[in-house]
Amino acid sequence: MDNGLGTTLILLAAAVAVVVLCRQFRLPPLIGYLLAGVAIGPHALGWLPDDDSTTHLAEFGVVFLMFSIGLEFSLPKLVTMKTLVFGLGGAQVLLTLAAIAGTAMALGMGWKAGVALGGAAAMSSTAILGKILSERVELGTVHGRQIMGVLLFQDLAVVPLLIVLPTFSAESSHLWTELGLASVKILAALLLLLGVGQRLVRPWFHVVAAQKSPELFVLNVLLFTLLLAWLTETAGLSLALGAFIAGMLISETEFRIQVEEDIKPFRDVLLGLFFVTVGAMLNLFTVWEHAVAVLVLVAGLLVAKAAIATGLARLFGADTGVALRVGLALAGAGEFGFVLLSRTGQLGVVSAESLQIVLAAMLLSMLASPFIVQSSDLVVQKWVRSEWMRRAMALHEIAVRSMGVQGHVIICGYGRTGQNLARVLEQEALQFIALDLDPQRIREAAIAGESVVFGDAGRREVLMAAGLMRASALVVTYADTASALRILDHVKEVRPDLPVVVRTVDDADIERLQAAGAVEVVAEVMEGSLMLASHALMLLGVPLHRVLKRIRLAREQRYSLFRGFFRGITDEDDSEPVRLHSVLLPEGARAIGRTLSELHLDSASVEVTAIRRRNIRSPAPTPDTQLLAGDVVVMRGREEDLAAAEMILLQGRS
Repeated sequence: MDNGLGTTLILLAAAVAVVVLCRQFRLPPLIGYLLAGVAIGPHALGWLPDDDSTTHLAEFGVVFLMFSIGLEFSLPKLVTMKTLVFGLGGAQVLLTLAAIAGTAMALGMGWKAGVALGGAAAMSSTAILGKILSERVELGTVHGRQIMGVLLFQDLAVVPLLIVLPTFSAESSHLWTELGLASVKILAALLLLLGVGQRLVRPWFHVVAAQKSPELFVLNVLLFTLLLAWLTETAGLSLALGAFIAGMLISETEFRIQVEEDIKPFRDVLLGLFFVTVGAMLNLFTVWEHAVAVLVLVAGLLVAKAAIATGLARLFGADTGVALRVGLALAGAGEFGFVLLSRTGQLGVVSAESLQIVLAAMLLSMLASPFIVQSSDLVVQKWVRSEWMRRAMALHEIAVRSMGVQGHVIICGYGRTGQNLARVLEQEALQFIALDLDPQRIREAAIAGESVVFGDAGRREVLMAAGLMRASALVVTYADTASALRILDHVKEVRPDLPVVVRTVDDADIERLQAAGAVEVVAEVMEGSLMLASHALMLLGVPLHRVLKRIRLAREQRYSLFRGFFRGITDEDDSEPVRLHSVLLPEGARAIGRTLSELHLDSASVEVTAIRRRNIRSPAPTPDTQLLAGDVVVMRGREEDLAAAEMILLQGRS
């Protein structure tokens, strides 16, 4: 197809197919976009033309990516993490850039090419690492915080690198003049746009938001972002700087969260198209001709980046195990590296052949990144002696805490849900041991005297140390199916009789978890839907007993543990079930015009829990509450007592 629409359709079709496949195999879409670009590019199937027809569309992806970075820019956050961000992160970028630049110069590529390639290679994947750390519940760990601190600085470092790169295309005699002029322009743009913009952005966004039009709000965000990007490009800078400043300006307003949600679809779609075009740059024939060089470069990049990050993490006070985890995680290439590499190729700073070798090496290192992180535990355990000691001490602490406990509950995860569960267990005088991976949370909870220890519940030895053989139940309080399946596998192996309750996001994985041995699976979405439905039905005038019956039947389809629970509210004596019953007062009912105290409903051993009047529910009626026609009286008691109370309310009906 030789028209713009045809090219766009090819890009969109490739993006849709890639996202579907990545969802099926639980892979980051970013990797799929790159591979799709390789497949449909001019050097493979040839579906994308080898011209600039896709470049302009793809550049918008970079614009909105930089806008998102500016939107997430938080000065208080940077101040809080200044040691990790500017110390560890800054050192990692500068040392990696210097090492790659020195190697490139030694190979005769020149310092400009060295700096450009060094900046690209210094980046790691925020998208991949953030997803993996979140899935492994490691964002709050020591190595997780250090990794995210370095990634945050890398995100910020992209802005000056994108601005400096265009000056490399200038003549050598004018290079420093161009760099100085660019620096002056950057400072002027920042002072002008941030100084004037702060006074204009909030009032203008208030005016737009006051119109209560979602489409107008989105149009305004697009206009604002692209306008600042155009202004900075017109001033001889880059589109990225203007987009970054636009994000910074909005980040200081109360509209940040709404803007972030509105812009996300545009960013993700356009950024996906950008990475398809990056993949299309790769010439597989050239790569095959230089396969040895590509493999050597992949190994060199992984080893060099891992060594630099590991050494710096140690220098900043991390123990050997933590430092090695940080180094392994940051070894692979990142999405911003491809942004910089694409710009480098457009400017002609690096030869086409060298660009192909570097692009292939970065792509392979990014593909290897998830597997490296997944195997980091095994690597650390094998090569770091202190890791065994640390793990042994952690297991010893867990074993000591659980040694005198019998018939307790093991709580896996001590976040908000885990803490709420612990409070309920305490009220019932039931013992528990909680396992969590957040050191700060554990420290604060331990100071408060709560029984929580550091430990990965997904490891068999940790569960054994927590008294798995003596426990009466185990509850997984965080919604992570992969981790829950590991826990269930360990429990099934050593304590198949132990009841396990698992939390999950929705009902997609209920069957898998139940098949793996979970006695009960609590799905957040389903439970939230049931609660919303019950309130909605009550407000719509449906009698309470019908609401409870409908919710009970819906829950029974998935939750056998709750069977019978919503048939009514029970008291401490389960042999005498107590339930709720609602009575509508028609015209002529005996209770109309009387107060609750005058009706003496307590003589029937029932309690009036609520009165719904004109679809408004009063949760706490008093003895002086007077009943009117059309009221719905909600009572609690045994079935025979509720029947007697209903007769008292309705007797004398005309």
